[in-house]
Amino acid sequence: MQKALVTGGTGFTGQALCARLLRDGWSVSSFVRASSRVESLRRMGVECLEVDIGDPEQVMRAYQPVDAVFHVAAQYRTETPDRSAFTRINVDATRNLLDAARAKGVGRFVHCSTGGVHGHIEHPPADEDYRTQPNDHYQVSKWEGEQLARRYFAEGLPGAVIRPAAIYGPGDLRFLKLFKAVQKGLFVMVGDGTPHYHLVYIDDLVEGFLRAATRPEAIGQVYIIAGPRSVMVRDLVDQVADTLGCARPRLRVPHWPVHVAAVACEALCKPFGIPPPLYPRRVEFFVMQRSFTTAKAQRELGYVPQVDNLQGLAETARWYREQGLIA
Repeated sequence: MQKALVTGGTGFTGQALCARLLRDGWSVSSFVRASSRVESLRRMGVECLEVDIGDPEQVMRAYQPVDAVFHVAAQYRTETPDRSAFTRINVDATRNLLDAARAKGVGRFVHCSTGGVHGHIEHPPADEDYRTQPNDHYQVSKWEGEQLARRYFAEGLPGAVIRPAAIYGPGDLRFLKLFKAVQKGLFVMVGDGTPHYHLVYIDDLVEGFLRAATRPEAIGQVYIIAGPRSVMVRDLVDQVADTLGCARPRLRVPHWPVHVAAVACEALCKPFGIPPPLYPRRVEFFVMQRSFTTAKAQRELGYVPQVDNLQGLAETARWYREQGLIA
């Protein structure tokens, strides 16, 4: 039986990864925070170990040699005045896990980065060699963590980096605001909606993780894992409306006044240490070009995304309804 260690196992991606590993016959453990709710993981059969991955001594003590480490845990893109939290989890904790893996042995270390490290893509679609341009504290910290992992891999630690597109599917809550706004007729398009946005369904992403962990071609490599194709933002919103069986949104406002308001709101809130309700990164959804190619993963790993937007959005809406999150 192969053994896997998953960080971030209580999150959306980590939990789906744990479930797939168990179905495939792996023995799975997960480093979790003391405050995390681990009931569902334990019901699955995951061994939950309370470890602060930001503490190198705790990580080294708890780490056991495994066939694969999947480092999924991250300080995600919640706006916070304390930006050191992003460095502590996305960079320093990554170093702690890499050090333990090198000291105690690991078959493969799969590091989860983000397609966001490319920033705005002027000439889509972007591949793994497209220039990087992280443009917020989350993306910068993820890029620093990725560079750190790649240095360890270059020095001999067997590993690979995954850069996911925007992750969605049953269990995800990040797109719930979009679904709710569209269903209630409250969605307003900022700009013309023509920039592209690229999704990856959770099952396809997990498949990419497993291939990176088991294929010899993956060692030392970076792979973008995304869905079959990107879509214009306005078409994505229309697809959500069609999935929900409601009217397609038609309200639009120019980008520049919303951007100015977001900058002002962030500046006003920062001295008080409170998260701004509107900030520039939130407006990026409407104007940043994010379109990728998975040609390298297809060529080297045999990765072929199976779930298109319409199917994935329908499954996501079904789960939202089952949970009572939308009507």
